[in-house]
Amino acid sequence: MKRTDNSCQLPEQHRRLQAGRSKSSASNKSPSDPSTNRNCRLYGPTYSEWKKIGNYVSEKENVNEDILRLGKEGSPFCVEVDLMMPVDETKSPKVHVPPLNHIGLWIDDLPAAVAWMETQGVRFTPGGIRKGASGHDVTFIHPKGNESSPIGGGGVLIELVQAPKEVVDVMS
Repeated sequence: MKRTDNSCQLPEQHRRLQAGRSKSSASNKSPSDPSTNRNCRLYGPTYSEWKKIGNYVSEKENVNEDILRLGKEGSPFCVEVDLMMPVDETKSPKVHVPPLNHIGLWIDDLPAAVAWMETQGVRFTPGGIRKGASGHDVTFIHPKGNESSPIGGGGVLIELVQAPKEVVDVMS
């Protein structure tokens, strides 16, 4: 497949994953840059079809992420993947440990879902509902429950994302 100017480059650092982690600071690198990205086996030959649609960097959250989309813009069926790396690998949160940082799920009414889940004992991470890297409202279910909120994500950080109206309409 031929790459176009608006598609991401095949990341070479992904090939180094089996050889070990890069020890360099990621503050001036891009997660979809060929010298820093570690997921080429995941995207394989279709990687050129992923379009980089944004970048989000937050020192506070220790994250540098590139936002990639596969599929037609505006389609409720397109897929988004956020390639994340820490701004500083020595600081927390460690967005690269474990390698699958979190999974995101579209929610049709995020505030109502969060309110209901809280009554059921679901534990959320601090910060509440807020704007995420792609501009959608998000919140996170904590990987582990605790005494006051015993239900967690079973060891997985789960991002709940307010679905755009077009996704809600198609799925209703």
